[in-house]
Amino acid sequence: MSARPIEISFDDNRRLPVLFGEHNANLARIERQLGVKMATRGNIVSIAGPAGSAETARSVLAALWQRASKNETVGPAEIDAALRMKPTAEAEQQSATGVPVIRTRRKTIAARTATQGVYLRAMEQSELVIGTGPAGTGKTYLAVTQAVAALQNGQVDRIVISRPAIEAGERLGFLPGDLREKIDPYLRPIYDALNDLLSPEQVEKRIEAGIIEIAPLAFMRGRTLAHCFVILDEAQNTTAVQMKMALTRLGEGSRMVVTGDPGQIDLPNGVRSGLIDALEILQGVEGVSIVAFNDSDVVRHPLVARIIRAYAKATDAKAAAKPAGGPSR
Repeated sequence: MSARPIEISFDDNRRLPVLFGEHNANLARIERQLGVKMATRGNIVSIAGPAGSAETARSVLAALWQRASKNETVGPAEIDAALRMKPTAEAEQQSATGVPVIRTRRKTIAARTATQGVYLRAMEQSELVIGTGPAGTGKTYLAVTQAVAALQNGQVDRIVISRPAIEAGERLGFLPGDLREKIDPYLRPIYDALNDLLSPEQVEKRIEAGIIEIAPLAFMRGRTLAHCFVILDEAQNTTAVQMKMALTRLGEGSRMVVTGDPGQIDLPNGVRSGLIDALEILQGVEGVSIVAFNDSDVVRHPLVARIIRAYAKATDAKAAAKPAGGPSR
């Protein structure tokens, strides 16, 4: 049985088109997601439906209004993020949106899931953060954003980003071109993230000046990285020896974020992932935060989350069908 409709009013009619969307498309999206009905009357929105869903819709509208009132975008991605975060009245009172953010000179990036919020806070508070989980959860992008913010705020002098260059079984020596042409394809997602936060010209200028360094993991051996923000991406493809080497590069005034997906290991059979090793060894170590994402945190196309769940289901089914005590492959 539906409860009495909830009403929420807004104090600036000029911003309402941003909140409502073209032809009230934003309101319609919230209605579909929560199973409520909304009616607008001037600057008032009336929300009818089950009490819990109507209150969630009210809180989501309040959170989105914070964006609209600052002339920030309110579209499908922002709506879905607000729905995943499910802001509460208490959170609204504690902060403008109740959502952790990273501010760079070009963009302000807000957490789109509760786990992203935990991840952002961990990167602010811990010297070493390990973020694990499936593709599309924002692990790498948020780490790069935090690194850029730290550089712009003067917290670090340099950004060092590394990946093990063994994905899909490729070996650099067999690829055409000079060293940079060989490694760039492996590091392309990093460049994409940087170019979204800085102009391509600024990225290139900082790379040439050595302020931003992007290199394969092997280039880290023997170095001490002081006053740096270090990102080790695709860490599931490190060996245990490589992971220990990377973690012990940290010098004075540095922070490190390690990201990886234990479900996408490309190492040869029988080689233990350094990420798996680190997750076991570093549990409970002071200064280390471990944040685990799952398919509910995927912020790419909704189909990506369904694909991840389908693969996980198939993997579980194969494991259940394997005879007990049988040979493993």
